[in-house]
Amino acid sequence: MTSPRRKLPIGIQTFREIREDDCYYVDKTPLIGRLIDEGKYYFLSRPRRFGKSLLIDTIAELFSGNEGLFRELFIHERWDWSRRAPVVRLNFTEGVVENRADLDAKIDEQLEENERRLGVYEPGHSRSGRLSGLIRAAHAAAGERVVVLVDEYDKPILDNLLHPEVAREIRAGLRDLYSVIKAQDAHIRFALITGVSKFSKVSIFSGLNNLRDITVSSEYSALCGYTEHDLETVFAPELPGLDRDEIRRWYNGYNWTGESVYNPFDVLLLFQEREFRPWWFETGTPTFLIELLTQRGYFTPDLTRRQTSLELLSSFDVEHIDSDALLWQTGYLTFHAVEQPLTGYWVYTLGYPNHEVETSLNAALLIGYGVDGQRAFANRLRLLQLLQAGDTAELRALFEAFFASIPNDWHRANPIARYEGYYASVFYSYFAALGLEIRLEDASRQGRLDMALRFQGAVWLFEFKVVELEPEGQALAQIKARGYADKYRNESGPIHLIGVEFSRETRTVVGFEVETLTSV
Repeated sequence: MTSPRRKLPIGIQTFREIREDDCYYVDKTPLIGRLIDEGKYYFLSRPRRFGKSLLIDTIAELFSGNEGLFRELFIHERWDWSRRAPVVRLNFTEGVVENRADLDAKIDEQLEENERRLGVYEPGHSRSGRLSGLIRAAHAAAGERVVVLVDEYDKPILDNLLHPEVAREIRAGLRDLYSVIKAQDAHIRFALITGVSKFSKVSIFSGLNNLRDITVSSEYSALCGYTEHDLETVFAPELPGLDRDEIRRWYNGYNWTGESVYNPFDVLLLFQEREFRPWWFETGTPTFLIELLTQRGYFTPDLTRRQTSLELLSSFDVEHIDSDALLWQTGYLTFHAVEQPLTGYWVYTLGYPNHEVETSLNAALLIGYGVDGQRAFANRLRLLQLLQAGDTAELRALFEAFFASIPNDWHRANPIARYEGYYASVFYSYFAALGLEIRLEDASRQGRLDMALRFQGAVWLFEFKVVELEPEGQALAQIKARGYADKYRNESGPIHLIGVEFSRETRTVVGFEVETLTSV
């Protein structure tokens, strides 16, 4: 018997509203209970719109003893409802903090709200002193140690990354505030700090050396987000009429070394609109991310497979923003594999989480490379049409259009246009933005092909070269000499061998050779 359909909690971050309005709710209380039983101080990083605020609100309601909201949930029979703990909440999700004065005003507002709600007031000479007094007074008044919950601890800094001096001032103000948590240990029962980024502990949580970072703890990988099991059970009434494989391809795949999850925002919008679209991506990919990647000449084919260490992924700060760390922390790359080739030496392999991110991020990067948005869309549409028709003759004109659509002013202002990786990045991003089945550096016994594409029964093999002015005919010759097509010869469709040569001086395609092999 199918369960009745319920209200979709789109944009609702309040646990009480979800429960009282009979919305769908994925029970996270087994993991919440484990957190509380196992430790005291926690830090969790997750991308935007992943349910961090709902998690914070659920924990607040639990410690506040609002039993009625938890009936029929896992933790209901396992919690002591006779004990109620005072909850201090700091929330930086709303508004934009543009300077230190804005931050101080926001902190003052939140301290006043907590004091009013808890019925205590302890004046302090500083904001950190006022927070310390609030925690001590709340403990004394309630007779129970305090729960401290911080939502989006880093947003005031992230809002100002393009203005490093301002970001540093704001960081200093937040560091002073968060230092209270360690100092008031005797008065705190539980603390959870959440955010998007993983700023180094030295820069933000100096002295809070007992803060457990559960961002990549396998047991808490599904603390935010929906699992495959959640879709099949909780959301079972919404699935009829939707292709389950397509739901997985589009929205599943976020992983923090444990169970993979779906982005909740994507899933809920899909169930409401019954259309596959980049719902999460369209809510606001930071322009800062695109600008940073293009300025640094990030080799976009590497987005499919990046190998790094956890130390590098955690080295994010105002003075040093690592590209891989930024992409991972904001949700555009996720863990695909974790290996330990030597004891204590870990290697993390990153890649796109799903189809939505791969296509949308590459489309956005094309605009970052200076291509007009409408022109980029027209080029992608034309590329799809030519591939569908198997029209190799018209591809050269289209490839020339890829680079012709980038203004000369952009080339002059961006030195990355001189490097070989730039040409391959633009070329690759057009294909990736269509979500085609691409294999990069396809290995054979003789070497690695730049790009292989399977599409509607045909195989397309591409090799790219950058030359000075005149074509040299090396790209196609390399495909043939190294036998890159051999592994595909038992397939039924045609195999197109395409060698493309770009001129560093004229910034366009100067060599384009095609040879098509038919199946035996």
